[in-house]
Amino acid sequence: MEKVDTGTMVHPAPDLRSGGRSARTELNHDLAMLLRSSRQQLHNVQHGLNRVMTFEPLTSVKDLVIVGEGPAAEEIFQYCEDQTVRGYRFRGVFHDHPLSGPLAPRQLGGIEAAKVFAVQNRIDILYCALPGSYREEITELMEFCERNTIRFRVIPSPDSFIPVVKTSDLTFHGAVPVSRLRNEPLDSKGNRLVKRTFDIVFSFLVITLIFSWLFPILAVLIKLSSKGPVFFKQVRLGERKKKFTCYKFRSMQINNEADSKQATRNDPRVTKLGAFLRKSNMDELPQFFNVLLGQMSVVGPRPHPLKLNDQFRDIIDKYMVRHFVRPGITGWAQVNGFRGETRTPELMEKRVDMDIWYLENWSFLLDLKIVVKTVTNMFKKDEMAY
Repeated sequence: MEKVDTGTMVHPAPDLRSGGRSARTELNHDLAMLLRSSRQQLHNVQHGLNRVMTFEPLTSVKDLVIVGEGPAAEEIFQYCEDQTVRGYRFRGVFHDHPLSGPLAPRQLGGIEAAKVFAVQNRIDILYCALPGSYREEITELMEFCERNTIRFRVIPSPDSFIPVVKTSDLTFHGAVPVSRLRNEPLDSKGNRLVKRTFDIVFSFLVITLIFSWLFPILAVLIKLSSKGPVFFKQVRLGERKKKFTCYKFRSMQINNEADSKQATRNDPRVTKLGAFLRKSNMDELPQFFNVLLGQMSVVGPRPHPLKLNDQFRDIIDKYMVRHFVRPGITGWAQVNGFRGETRTPELMEKRVDMDIWYLENWSFLLDLKIVVKTVTNMFKKDEMAY
């Protein structure tokens, strides 16, 4: 698991030795802040459970746009219009010249306008039906989609240009072949249902069987180790760049660099108890509540601090692709040695490569393998655990 412990604290808390509220009241308040920080979070807990109970993953809708024209584009449009129940909702078509035929009434602007519309309306899929003479525009659209966590699809035609990528994949929408940049098992609603069910069951067991009795012990020890709250929070990016509040047990003293500086080896900000929590991964336990809220998964790419995302998104190719899936408490990169501090762009690039490999090769058995490996690593000496 990544050991980047930056963020702002949940709330200021007085020393246990001072007057005012009792220690028990403070600890109860800290837990309440985790469970009930807002009415919306409570709604999200129920919503997350309903995703399994009502099979919402099988009925969720993906918004899409088409850039280009032609018979195949018209077929995709008609397919999506007729098959909304299959999970697609057509939002508009874009081209640099006026269109004719069935697509004309749905034209919203030119190619550049498509980019603005896609970001502002959180478009899930962009279908490209431009001819090969638009090679430069097609490449730019692909790169734009990768940077903005929008899935890019090419509708092939005799004169089309399909960007060459090593993991390209071909699928069909009705009778129309569509080229994808990569295979994504979690693009399947059935696979997402399996993963979400596992997340809820596993998290519920961890919270019930481990967190419930370990929390009061750790809470007292954290309070005694240094001044400050039991939990700390930090805003991070989730699936499709949705922001959420990520929780941990506090392992550092309160400091002014929490939001800008990664934890380093022998970091003076880390308390003695915090060092143990970080090495044993127990500081991550509160994130199982994030999983129940539907903001995280048990397994997935680790969510990075916002400033770390800003630092690397423009210098590492496909950095934002890792946000096509929910972030995880543990991940493929973490169990393969790429956890903790990322001192150089090269280290971060290797982590990103691992994350992308995971989303291209996901299986339920792979998730189980990562969970088992994470547990066994907790009992081994990991030089990157600090």
